[in-house]
Amino acid sequence: MAKKEHISETQATQLLRKHKIAFSEHPYPYEEHGGTGVSARELGVAEHHVVKTLVMQDEAAKPLIVLMHGDCKVSTKNLARAIGCKSVEPCKPEVATRHSGYMIGGTSPFGTRKAMPVYVEQGILALETIYINGGRRGFLIGIAPQVLLDVLAAKPVQCALAD
Repeated sequence: MAKKEHISETQATQLLRKHKIAFSEHPYPYEEHGGTGVSARELGVAEHHVVKTLVMQDEAAKPLIVLMHGDCKVSTKNLARAIGCKSVEPCKPEVATRHSGYMIGGTSPFGTRKAMPVYVEQGILALETIYINGGRRGFLIGIAPQVLLDVLAAKPVQCALAD
């Protein structure tokens, strides 16, 4: 029985399969602190098409997820303004892990431990295919950006800064 490389299920892939969402699987050799530059290089895609999943919090320490182009940073000022908060800041790694249930470097917006509001940089929705973490370090999935709206009810925002 010939089989392609088996990738173990994650919370993210289980959720997508449950919703009958088509996605492609892209395992790659994970590099500590390599970020989206490494995954883009390993997959041979533009870093702009690799989407970072960032767990942040507002001034009341309420967690939220921001999906951003791999080659951009989040303007926390613009994000806070867009979502009607006083301030937004990244969560500390251990706090982000507690909220999402994922290890840093393997955070997916799908199948998080806690339900959190999801915000997506507007430009991501214009791409044909995006590559986003599949719930484990060294594992991206390719999906249509529309899935972010359909499955996560992500709200479009404009808060990208060129990196």
